[in-house]
Amino acid sequence: MRNALPVAVLLLFIAAPCLADESPKAQVQQVVDSFQVSLKAKDAKALGDLFLPESKAWITTLGEPSFTNVKAKHPEVTRYKAGSWQEFADFVGKAKGSVEERFHNVRIETDGSVASVYFDFEFLMDGKVGNHGAETWQLVRTDNGWKIAAMLYSSNF
Repeated sequence: MRNALPVAVLLLFIAAPCLADESPKAQVQQVVDSFQVSLKAKDAKALGDLFLPESKAWITTLGEPSFTNVKAKHPEVTRYKAGSWQEFADFVGKAKGSVEERFHNVRIETDGSVASVYFDFEFLMDGKVGNHGAETWQLVRTDNGWKIAAMLYSSNF
């Protein structure tokens, strides 16, 4: 028994790197992965939990060809529109068919306190691409993990 304590302490030191928190970049990647899983599951609550509750920054802007086409039919339309993650989560939760967003060329930059995620995306409804573009998120590290503070994306259809 006397030798068990040093062996246990040695094992703890050997295992400690495995128990350490993942890198901030890997943690942000988990937010990205959770977003996609929540979206596909149409889980509005899980989706909402990824955002800062008080966040209001959600902006979509039409890509040039899409803006030109929409503007021709609706002259009052502006190039960009503000929304909210709450509206998006509600939309996802109530969607009749399948919902999915595919991400490509994901790039994450972080200093451990703030992070930026930039990627190309395709948004699918019932397996069909409804729009595509580029998307960027700004995240902050909170006491409850990484949270999305702002989201901006272009929309092309």
